[in-house]
Amino acid sequence: MTDYGDLSFWMDEAGPIQPRAALPGDRDVDVAVLGAGFTGLWTATELLRRRPGLQVAVIEAEAAGFGGSGRNGSWCVAGLGQTVGGLARRFGDDTARRVTRLLRDTVDEVGRVCAEEGVDADFHKGGVLRVARGRHQLPAVKAAWDLRVRLGLSDGCAVLGADELQARVRVQQGLGALADAHGATVHPVRLVRGLAELLERQGGTLWEQTRVTDVQPGEGRRRPRLRTPFGTVTAGVVVLAGEAWLTQLRGMRRHVLPLYSLIVVTDPLPPERWEEIGWRGREALSSHRLSVDYLARTADNRMLLGGRGAPYHVGSRIRPDYDRHRPTHDLLRAQLRSWFPQLGPVSFSHQWGGPVAMPRDWLPTFSFDPCSGVAAAYGFTGQGVAAANLAGRVLADQITGSGRQWAGLPMLRPAPPRWEPEPLRWLAVRYLQGALGRIDARAARSGRPPAKLSVVQRVVRH
Repeated sequence: MTDYGDLSFWMDEAGPIQPRAALPGDRDVDVAVLGAGFTGLWTATELLRRRPGLQVAVIEAEAAGFGGSGRNGSWCVAGLGQTVGGLARRFGDDTARRVTRLLRDTVDEVGRVCAEEGVDADFHKGGVLRVARGRHQLPAVKAAWDLRVRLGLSDGCAVLGADELQARVRVQQGLGALADAHGATVHPVRLVRGLAELLERQGGTLWEQTRVTDVQPGEGRRRPRLRTPFGTVTAGVVVLAGEAWLTQLRGMRRHVLPLYSLIVVTDPLPPERWEEIGWRGREALSSHRLSVDYLARTADNRMLLGGRGAPYHVGSRIRPDYDRHRPTHDLLRAQLRSWFPQLGPVSFSHQWGGPVAMPRDWLPTFSFDPCSGVAAAYGFTGQGVAAANLAGRVLADQITGSGRQWAGLPMLRPAPPRWEPEPLRWLAVRYLQGALGRIDARAARSGRPPAKLSVVQRVVRH
């Protein structure tokens, strides 16, 4: 049996995880959801909120929160893989404004549900600080602020100078930041397990330890089905909410790329150390590195830092031994010390990782085909803690026939553009992973942002 406590600090801290019973045989329901992570559970609970008495069943290969929902960096923020600027370039200013405001409201919606349903998920709306660590990152702060002003999205945002930043949190080389109040942190496992309990209180069913091996879309009078080793679940609608693990299903290998994100977390720090560091607001932190870093202060006073860098594996393979990668975890520990050299000697209690689902255009997909009876939401690029709630509401409205208010959202589409076939996919992704790190290192050494967009930056520009 899987040692769930070994998957992440969050799983370990939440206490022993006892999986629910597996599927007891063939079943027929109104809606069957593949995946008991944020996307699947938000979709299921939103369906039952709209239609009490609906027969909704969630099928999970392991236990609720096994995937990205139980392994992430705790950020619950108003973001997608596509930045505000990327949305404006691709879809226009109005769409960028609409999506950003929806996501800001979604952060508050997560907090509202936690409060009203008694989900003790340590929801803390401390905002986000996008820090300029060095002169080369200051132009990114100004560009992000100017864009928000132009789009009328500057409410709750501010540019901080070096002194203002250091008054909040004493970051080495922190020369300024874009402060954004529209962000929170959560205990992700408590949230996902709380949603599972909410589902059951609403009358829904959750079968764990049941891996879906095949999805059969409906056709004509035949209803869609989820096949498992324990039986087949037939439904009026099937919802695919397996995020990166969807790539292991027939026909979906090139829809998203399972790219590993890894995390380290310290032991709790003593009060005197926090006096040196500040960070009393528990804001989510990141720099403007292309190769991605993200930090959080946990409710029990640990420091968490995560980032990309673990190698992509040919054929979009996902395996438990990929969750740890010593060179990347060593790099993350060194990065945390570079952010906060005043930490001195510090011990790390946990290291872990897992795959995030990367679409070819960095935009998630929300889809529902009434003809086949298949709905899906996936491709959150590691930013699904809040966005999965929006996906769940959109899919619930689409399935129940009340989704007109979502028309025009760019995420509403049949499928994302496909990633390249192997071995081109492996060659391209491994090159990009190395190139992004080299661009960041060159900018830090020179003190200047890249003078012009390289081929690499144009590929990842979003």
